Amino acid sequence: MAMLRAVAADRAQMSSSCEPDLFVDGFACCDQMTAHLLAHGGYIRPEVEVSAGLVPARLTEAGHAALLITQAA
Repeated sequence: MAMLRAVAADRAQMSSSCEPDLFVDGFACCDQMTAHLLAHGGYIRPEVEVSAGLVPARLTEAGHAALLITQAA
């Protein structure tokens, strides 16, 4: 959930590769496997599609819902 909270707080960027890496506050996340799962699972997405480089990461509807569920618990 910390990764989703970082994305929601506009602190995250992601790479535009087939296995998108997540960066928080300019540092690569230490659990890139989870970052890949969040991206491929539809919880986070790049703000814009580019061919290379880092772009801001954004929550999808599923990502917002996951955060709401954990806040309610």
